[in-house]
Amino acid sequence: MGSVSESEVDRRKCGYGVCGYILLAGKVTLFPFSIKFLPLPPQAMFSTNRGTVGGFFLAGRNMVWWPIGASLFASNIGSGHFVGLAGSGAASGIAMGGFEWNALILVVVLGWVFVPIYIKAGVVTMPEYLKKRFGGQRIQVYLSLLSLLLYIFTKISADIFSGAIFINMALGLDLYLAIILLLAVTGIYTITGESIQLKPKRQRVDFCCQYFPAFNEVGGYEAFMEKYMKAIPTMISDGNITIKEECYTPRADSFHIFRDPLKGDLPWPGLIFGLFILTLWYWCTDQVIVQRCLSAKNMSHVKGGCIMCGYLKILPMFLMVMTGMVSRILYTERVACVLPSECEKYCGIKVGCSNIAYPTLVIELMPDGLRGLMLSVMLASLMSSLTSIFNSASTLFTMDIYTKIRKRASEKELMLVGRLFILVLIGVSIAWVPIVQSAQSGQLFDYIQSITSYLGPPIAAVFLLAIFWKRTTESGAFWGLILGFLVGLARMITEFAYGTGSCMEPSNCPTIICGVHYLYFAIILFAISVITIVVVSLFTKPIPDVHLYRLCWSLRNSKEERIDLDAGEENIQDTLEESIEIEVPEKKKGYFRRAYDLFCGLDQQKGPKMTKEEEEAMKLKMTDTSEKPLWRTIMNINGIILLTVAVFCHAYFA
Repeated sequence: MGSVSESEVDRRKCGYGVCGYILLAGKVTLFPFSIKFLPLPPQAMFSTNRGTVGGFFLAGRNMVWWPIGASLFASNIGSGHFVGLAGSGAASGIAMGGFEWNALILVVVLGWVFVPIYIKAGVVTMPEYLKKRFGGQRIQVYLSLLSLLLYIFTKISADIFSGAIFINMALGLDLYLAIILLLAVTGIYTITGESIQLKPKRQRVDFCCQYFPAFNEVGGYEAFMEKYMKAIPTMISDGNITIKEECYTPRADSFHIFRDPLKGDLPWPGLIFGLFILTLWYWCTDQVIVQRCLSAKNMSHVKGGCIMCGYLKILPMFLMVMTGMVSRILYTERVACVLPSECEKYCGIKVGCSNIAYPTLVIELMPDGLRGLMLSVMLASLMSSLTSIFNSASTLFTMDIYTKIRKRASEKELMLVGRLFILVLIGVSIAWVPIVQSAQSGQLFDYIQSITSYLGPPIAAVFLLAIFWKRTTESGAFWGLILGFLVGLARMITEFAYGTGSCMEPSNCPTIICGVHYLYFAIILFAISVITIVVVSLFTKPIPDVHLYRLCWSLRNSKEERIDLDAGEENIQDTLEESIEIEVPEKKKGYFRRAYDLFCGLDQQKGPKMTKEEEEAMKLKMTDTSEKPLWRTIMNINGIILLTVAVFCHAYFA
């Protein structure tokens, strides 16, 4: 069993306050945050013009920096983080916190590199950007479908599963009854509420200083480090079953982020390079995240929101990962159980109960009042995350798939279809919960990251080359996506077919396939996709610059008029719409129809048609990325400071 040296303890204590704790007389108290949503009055549904695509999907592109930053963080932090990060901390120490700190770097890349290109391109969704960049429809449709699958496999399923664990332990409700009620409320909130953002007049994010005496219970940080290394369950044998020592003792490197490149559970090369690829996909190309930035008033507010989100991402290491480690200390037999019979008794899963670390800590340690408050925090976090995902998923389906089926669909029809698709997504999500229960191997966060490693790298490769290498062609991007998807899918199917196994019962999956750590596999898959894209692009005809103005980095500041590759198709569509436009006198609506339209945001009166000059002026405003020199300088300085903080945090806990 590993131990922590006195010098290591002293070094950590000296810098403890820098990282978010209050050290007082040898006692450490932790103040977890909560995301609180003020009740929405009925008029909150109508404070923006939700009867238009821009109003519903992008909140009118009129958001300021602080709700953008709060929404980015709230959309990212769901119940999967509370349960998954705490469970990983209980099982293997602080290394999983490095996944959160990597975001400090990527939010800067998002705000300074990717979002300006998306705004200049004048797009609403990420598949729409690829359509403008490469033309055609197959990449756009493929990416939309893959994104929807990723939402179901990882985001929605993980949030629902972890939320169900918490609710089941806290309230004792039937698992599926709790899920149905929760998703019903979330679906109504998404369909009728504030589209994608936290409206500053209606909602706010409060970081409440709620005293959480977890570290007092273990005797402060010094005792925390020592007691964690001794948190070993007593039930380690049962009849003929004797568990190996490495399966129930804490890792010797539990308090280090960077671990052995060959034997480590999270090898440091994978944590640096493989994780960068995964977070590049998530933070810079994922619809849920990018959609929030696209709603900003201007680029300074985009950067300010990204910086705010970056600082907030420092907190999960201390408020989630380390609280899970405290839970292992206080409730070792339950959280660190290793015998299948014992684990099944405590949490209903034979491979381990680390996922109950956070719920157990809240239920056992908190008094009734604070326990209810933390439950409300958990539910608010879950609803916020699911609301963002449902809205972004409906955007993808409506704008990138349904419009291919119904090319002349009215804006009212698109609004209605987007809302109905949310209901379909809720049904599919409920049906997927049993699969997640059987597929996850004891650590929820590992499940999420492994699925992402198998499906995300090809998308990251396409977006990266699409922006930074203008020679990339449609054929290269498409076949890079297809080959990458097939390779990743082969690994995922094989791993699930053989089972992920556990420390006591390793999987029988062939080493050549499953023996490569999923972070290393992400690097390999990314390289395969990049090579495929480059080779195929070099053997196909390049796209003329006239189609690439303001769509790639080298041409981002071009003032030339861009001719979109799909311009001919759009012109035909506009001509057809104009030719069939007929003035029909509007009939007076009944009471119930008016109430229905009001509820669904379909009651807005059709405004006067804009002239071509007005349309051009609106287009220029919506694609403007200019900044005032003073605020640009302030944002750049803060971006550098945030990157410095990221390096410090990684180095301090290396």
